[in-house]
Amino acid sequence: MQVNLGSYYISPIRSKDGWSICNFTSANEDRLKRYFPKTLEQNLTPDLSNIFVEKKVKQFNDKEEFLYTIKQNEGHKVAGLIYIKEVDWTKKQGEFAYAIDYNFEGKGLTTKAIKQLSEHAFEILELETLQAIVHKNNIGSIKVVKNNNFTWIKTLKNEFTPPGEKPLDMELYELYKKIE
Repeated sequence: MQVNLGSYYISPIRSKDGWSICNFTSANEDRLKRYFPKTLEQNLTPDLSNIFVEKKVKQFNDKEEFLYTIKQNEGHKVAGLIYIKEVDWTKKQGEFAYAIDYNFEGKGLTTKAIKQLSEHAFEILELETLQAIVHKNNIGSIKVVKNNNFTWIKTLKNEFTPPGEKPLDMELYELYKKIE
């Protein structure tokens, strides 16, 4: 599966993505350290990134978690990562988590990618509910979910604890498969 987004494309994580993900996490360390600390710590070196990628490829193939990359057509540089995680096959539910390279912020890439991956999740993965858990001050992420017609559900008290900080309240948004 590869989805065209003009000058970019979305594809599932691949075994050969270690170096490019290491480069992405290194360049965006400040952006990732608060909300993606585990992804960051698992990609501090190319060797760690290769281990991370192999684990994510296995999880993808086992349908436990789905990691997608957004890449430039030219040069195939990773511009972003999008997870469909916390997959519950009984409830037919999954949660989006996403990060975009600071060089590509504000171009609508994440919004377009979430739109395409939402359709994929509903049609191919047969999920019925997609969630996004966002901090109220993360204006970019709130725009992404609102531009994709997610509905605000509630505030989750003390939902997430960034490294070295007190627990944060997070906002739960959901998108539902349209039943025809």
